[in-house]
Order: sequence, then C-alpha cells, then structure tokens
Amino acid sequence: MKDLYRMHAELCKVFSNPTRLEILNLLREDSMSVTELIGKTGLSQANISQHLAIMKSKGTVSSERRGKNVYYRLTNPKIIRAFDIIRMVLSERIRKAGNNPLGDKYK
Repeated sequence: MKDLYRMHAELCKVFSNPTRLEILNLLREDSMSVTELIGKTGLSQANISQHLAIMKSKGTVSSERRGKNVYYRLTNPKIIRAFDIIRMVLSERIRKAGNNPLGDKYK
C-alpha cells in the first residue's frame, strides 16, 4: 500500500506546477510539438523541455518523433479527468467564497 501512496504522490507532482498544468490542458485534445507548445505558452524551449521531461518521467506524457519535430501526447485520457475534477473543486470553493478572481470562465 505504501508503494501505491508513493506512486500517487509522484504522479501528483505533475499537478503541482502551473506550467505543467497549462501543458496538460493544451494536450487534452491532441498531440503537440515542442514548437507549438512554445507558441501557445510563450515560454522558452528550455523551460518547456524541462517540464515535458518531468511529465514524461512521471508517465503522464509520451513523445514521438515526426521528421524534425518531437510531438507529445497524454498517455491516458483519465489524466484530464483528474485535472477537470480538481478544477471543479476549485470553482466550487471560489463560488462559495463569493468572489471569482478567475472571471466568469470558471463559474
């Protein structure tokens, strides 16, 4: 059982960084190249690559070379379900507090 808790904690490290959450959200529909992720996030290649390496080591993304580009995709669609559940919990908390610093998008 302790091993399962350790594995769970390791997987949750992906969810503990705003940049990795943004990458997860971008990959929810389809695979993307590092270049596409740079364009969507505005972050440097080194920064994106560092986060993708962490995500790959935790088993949340996989990569595939297509010509000169490396494309990343989620390894399991249930990862996005976990992402969305956490987002719903946060939205409920914000609503109950009576303020929404994130705007109407998360009402």
